[in-house]
Amino acid sequence: MKSFLFLGLVFCLLLESCSSGKGALKKGDYYAAVSQAVSRLRQNPDHKKSKEVLKTGYSMAIDYLESETQNQIASNANFKWTNAVQNYTLINNLYEQIRTSPGALKIIPNPVNKYNELNEVKSKAAEETYEEGIQAMLKNTREDAKRAYFLFSEANNLILGYRESIEMMEQSKFNATLKVIVEPTFQNYNDWNFEPVVFGVRNNQFVRFYTPKEAQDENLQQVDQFVKVTVNNYSESRPNIAKRVETFKDSIKVSEKTVNNQKVPVYEKVTATMTIFEKSITSHGSITLYIKEAGSNAALRNSDIVSEIRWADKWATCSGNLKALSESNRKMCGTKEPFLNRDNLRNQTKNDLDRKLANSLSGFYSQY
Repeated sequence: MKSFLFLGLVFCLLLESCSSGKGALKKGDYYAAVSQAVSRLRQNPDHKKSKEVLKTGYSMAIDYLESETQNQIASNANFKWTNAVQNYTLINNLYEQIRTSPGALKIIPNPVNKYNELNEVKSKAAEETYEEGIQAMLKNTREDAKRAYFLFSEANNLILGYRESIEMMEQSKFNATLKVIVEPTFQNYNDWNFEPVVFGVRNNQFVRFYTPKEAQDENLQQVDQFVKVTVNNYSESRPNIAKRVETFKDSIKVSEKTVNNQKVPVYEKVTATMTIFEKSITSHGSITLYIKEAGSNAALRNSDIVSEIRWADKWATCSGNLKALSESNRKMCGTKEPFLNRDNLRNQTKNDLDRKLANSLSGFYSQY
């Protein structure tokens, strides 16, 4: 019991330390320490430890972020202005947090903000990321085009519409995008079409699927891959009917009798026989996913996707005393032979193939 109480006390102390920011302050994470303290004071303006953390940690957090910013600006480090934006944003976050916490505002009545400085460094950070994006574009590789896209996006986020950042985002994304033509599915007996599944794959923003007509209408100069889905077959087995006979025995109360002036139940042994039939049908469907490289015609994926769906249902005939049966078994007695809807298994198989095809495509194109 003493051990349990001790562990509980330790847990409470740790929780108190974390919620007040004291733990983060000891680790030198001044921003987190102050942020946690302000949050706690918003809930409890008189929280003693949070007051201490805020009073001690706030100036340390501001000094640290300001010195880091000035050191970055004075250096030749890549993205130094972007780092400056991040640091000034953190200072402004603390400013807004304190302003919305009456308890914290009593401890820090004049919090520091860097809004003017932030506007100045944002302009330089936008230029910095934009120029880096241009350099990435000049390398003329798909991976560098991806990097350029995110750099131009960052420049546009820093200053909306900065130079030609929006146009360059579109161009870099087009250059980075894998262009895949989806060849039409051949007409087949079940009239299955898997093209909507292919076009529904959306897990990679840098992959775009085109119909042959779209590629022609857009005068697509470069094609990277071709995708084709071929329907191989679909079949259903003949109905298979299995039969088994089961005997059930039980004792049921039929009356009462008096023994030594007390009523006692009288039981009778009863027996019932069930003949249980189970009908099952299995469907089999198969397609082939074929992906090839446009330039070399090399096969990148050539795999069969298979689906098997089993349907089964039961009915039964019964004889004897049905009171020997459970309620679920009694309900089965006298049921008729079930018949499956004509399109049921075919539709289930198509849906299963759709799902497996989508997963296969998503897995393949996630690497791009």
